[in-house]
Amino acid sequence: MVLPFQPLSLAFNHVNYYVDMPAVKRLQLLRDISGAFRPSILTALVGVSGAGKTTLMDVLAGRKTGGYIEGSISISGYPKNQETFARVSGYCEQNDSHSPYVTVYESLLYSAWLRLASDMFVEEVMDLVELNPLRNALVGLPGVDGLSTEQRKRLTIAVELVANPSIIFMDEPTSGLDARAAAVVMRTVRNTVNTGRTVVCTIHQPSIDIFEAFDEAIPGVPKIKEGYNLATWMLDVSTSAMEAQLEVDFAVIYANSELYRRNQELIKELSTPACFWKHNWSYWRNSQYNAIRFFMTVVFGLIFGVIFWGKGNVIFKQQDLINLLGAIYAAVLYLGATNASAVQSVVAIERTVFYRERAAGMYSELPYAFAQVAMETIYVAIQTLVYTLLLYSMIGFQWTGQQFFYFYYFIFMCYTYFSMYGMMVIALTPGQQIAAIVMSFFLNFWNLFSGFLIPHPLIPVWWSWYYWCSPVAWSIYGIFASQLGDRTKDIELSDKSTMPINKFLKDNLGYDHDFLIPVVFAHLGWVLLFFLVFAYGIKFLNFQRR
Repeated sequence: MVLPFQPLSLAFNHVNYYVDMPAVKRLQLLRDISGAFRPSILTALVGVSGAGKTTLMDVLAGRKTGGYIEGSISISGYPKNQETFARVSGYCEQNDSHSPYVTVYESLLYSAWLRLASDMFVEEVMDLVELNPLRNALVGLPGVDGLSTEQRKRLTIAVELVANPSIIFMDEPTSGLDARAAAVVMRTVRNTVNTGRTVVCTIHQPSIDIFEAFDEAIPGVPKIKEGYNLATWMLDVSTSAMEAQLEVDFAVIYANSELYRRNQELIKELSTPACFWKHNWSYWRNSQYNAIRFFMTVVFGLIFGVIFWGKGNVIFKQQDLINLLGAIYAAVLYLGATNASAVQSVVAIERTVFYRERAAGMYSELPYAFAQVAMETIYVAIQTLVYTLLLYSMIGFQWTGQQFFYFYYFIFMCYTYFSMYGMMVIALTPGQQIAAIVMSFFLNFWNLFSGFLIPHPLIPVWWSWYYWCSPVAWSIYGIFASQLGDRTKDIELSDKSTMPINKFLKDNLGYDHDFLIPVVFAHLGWVLLFFLVFAYGIKFLNFQRR
């Protein structure tokens, strides 16, 4: 079956591309490039490393994130508009970035849902690129598990093809493949061209079989003669050494050739007039992440529960209160920091996929950010329910509805903002290593000013403001004040005098039961703050430089 689409041509004339450099005002990477790509024609951009193949394709596809572009680019006679061009084009990147915990079929289904009105072409595309035998296979991580390199290449092509584009760019589709795998991928590419689409590939060192699969090559050198060695032929016709030997400039010869005039005439002729669903499956199938998360939850819950067994109702001395404060401090900080660290690897992997999907026009940034945050929050809610039941029952706090709700609420919001914090740091930094350093730096301050190592009334006045800037301090405040802040029972102090528990908490530790409502809203504020900064980083910061 031939998928219905509108055949489109792409023509470009006198294209120049510059980037800013420290030593010079501007560095020119592309100089006066002209050409045209037509439907049903498989065009190769061939050249040595650094020749500008990928740069030219990125400029034409609108994938560049910086620099200055000059010249004209038209689509079937109309000036190219990037917003609409993304809907009629596909870009298969050299790095095959896919969510590892969805199947092959679900990857195509997700792309179709976000880029078309339905999944009408998924089955046809799977037949076209020969992916039906791998229909229910998980994509997996490159080099670790899941699909092979060749299978991932075909999936990359299929993910773009399912959007039914008219023009497809492919960056090094045979890179890193052996001869058999490259032949399989090129058969897929050839099948795509035979549907009538415009396909452009960059290729570095093609074998004779792969090179003969192309219809045209830029800059238009004649086809290789039968039996002639490919590598020798490429060197003979394109190297700078040959230019020096012949004392000619190939660019000047081409500019004065009949081929150049024909190409200019061709250019003139052609220039005339469901995010949540995927995150759900990604999280559900990420068994390693979830297993570690819930294993650590149970282990920490049991350890703290056993260490502080029954301390919630055995409060006779000042030291009993301090011991209980230590339990809350440990329960909040240790597992929270683990959550913030663990979520970073998940977000970092998905962000790489996000860059590709956003460039393809599959969705905007805010729905993606909301879907990932919502799915993480659901798992945190289940995690904290298990943690709360273990801690609350083993430590022995009073079983009243209000106090249990307060305890669960503060634990849930605490681990939610810890997860949001880990996601936010990833969104604001270029890589996971830098994110880990930044995260640990601020966690040290949260720890120091949490109110346990140094009670709030004892913090020097010039540092007292940071106590309120530590989310951990708010969580410890909320849990401790909600569980013990209304108790009027006397306790024995270190100097043998007595004092009611609520008065001791207020005067010596700074915890006031009457301040609980502002603490409740402060937790909402921290979660919203970290979410909004995460969404801002996803929307406005792009660390994938092209």
